[in-house]
Amino acid sequence: MTDRRDFLKTSAAAAALLTLGAATTSRAGDRPAFSGIVYTSDNPGQWAKKVGSHAPQVTVDKDKVTIVTRHPMSAAHYIVRHTLVLADGTVIGGTTFSPADSPESTYTLPAGYSGRLYATSFCNKHDFWLTETSV
Repeated sequence: MTDRRDFLKTSAAAAALLTLGAATTSRAGDRPAFSGIVYTSDNPGQWAKKVGSHAPQVTVDKDKVTIVTRHPMSAAHYIVRHTLVLADGTVIGGTTFSPADSPESTYTLPAGYSGRLYATSFCNKHDFWLTETSV
């Protein structure tokens, strides 16, 4: 299980960083970059009916950031991981979940940080979700 979790951690961080470094639209300009790989509330792709239970919800209270994914957890279908990334690509932290956990995590921002935040949520069946917010 450790190898799988390490793989998922690395994949989540890499996807977040790729998303941060990508243009917001493809060359054709007709769809967001990474469409079909990274899903958002505005671009849920094939998972349009899954937004409410898969897109991470972000709450900021001073220097504390809480990520919640309103997703039922079972051995067959669960949220595997949350990650919080700053605008410059710095990974603030990540939390890996088991099916018995509640998909909620809290992180501390660096002192005085202001700017964009990227919260990710990875579902074992419905892929990688990203929510962007600013503080």
